[in-house]
This record gives sequence, structure tokens and C-alpha cells, in this order.
Amino acid sequence: MSDSTTPSSPEIRAARKVREGVVVSASMDKTRIVAVTERVRHARYNKFVQRTKRLYVHDEANDANPGDRVRVMETRPLSKTKRWRVVEILERAK
Repeated sequence: MSDSTTPSSPEIRAARKVREGVVVSASMDKTRIVAVTERVRHARYNKFVQRTKRLYVHDEANDANPGDRVRVMETRPLSKTKRWRVVEILERAK
């Protein structure tokens, strides 16, 4: 048995991105669309502007509903557009 098959230390990889957002669509099976809003400073005018991204998120249990605040984490590509998964539901829609 050679040492090349069993690494002596665990592989080190970059930390996965984590975002918080609001579920805006739940019409697909095991997929949710989450709107993530971030505040960024405009390069020329130095004013903070809001930018919204719509992320396609994997939800294995079909648990999140529109209006829920969720935490999502980056993952391997699951389909053509889906690269995120639901980690937890922070707040249910009222």
C-alpha cells in the first residue's frame, strides 16, 4: 500500500461563499429562486447602490416558500444554472 492513495493531511480548499436572501419563486421541483441584495459603492459617484442577483438554489426537501429568508451556500454545479443550495431557513414568510 503506497502513501499516494492515502493523503497524510486533508485537502485544503477555499471557503465556500454564503449568502442570505429572500425566496422569490418556488414553481420548480427542488429548485428555488433566491433574490440576494447587496449594497456596493458606485465607483464614480461614491454613492451606495443596491444590486440584486437572482440565484437558482437547490432545495432537496422543497421546504422553502416564497417570502422566506434563507441562507444559501455555493456548491458544485448541479445543472446548467444551479450552483447554490439551501443551508437553512432563517425566517418564514408572514
